[in-house]
Amino acid sequence: MKISQLLNKNSIIASLAARDKKGAIDELALAVSKTTKASAKEIATVLMEREQLGSTGIGGGIAIPHGKLNMVGSIIVGFGLSREGVEYDSLDNKPVHIFFLLLTSENSTGGHLKVLAQISKLLKMDHFKQALLTATSVDEIYDIIMEQDEDF
Repeated sequence: MKISQLLNKNSIIASLAARDKKGAIDELALAVSKTTKASAKEIATVLMEREQLGSTGIGGGIAIPHGKLNMVGSIIVGFGLSREGVEYDSLDNKPVHIFFLLLTSENSTGGHLKVLAQISKLLKMDHFKQALLTATSVDEIYDIIMEQDEDF
């Protein structure tokens, strides 16, 4: 399953304004809500409930907030970039700059895990992370993700 098939350009934020976890999740939820039947509030609630189980800030300036919501028909991916970094209770206690948001329906365990694995593989590539960190627009971010996903 390719990220390029799940990411809508309208779900990308090129410059997050938030400085904390709740703010970042609210911003990302609002962007992703434009591509699904779920409201931004419903999405943010599910993501924050998941954060209570343990931070999705995996270290290295990356977070992959994710959750399950029945109103989500298919798997949805969102993306956010923070220039300043967001305090996110990451595993390495460092600010997060790159966010991949993942939403699936509650009965989509296999798909959910495959997409998480795909995102993780992409983010292990330093050139990919660097390209994202220096991107300046939604179009540029989208193109970087599409190009890398095709090569994968």
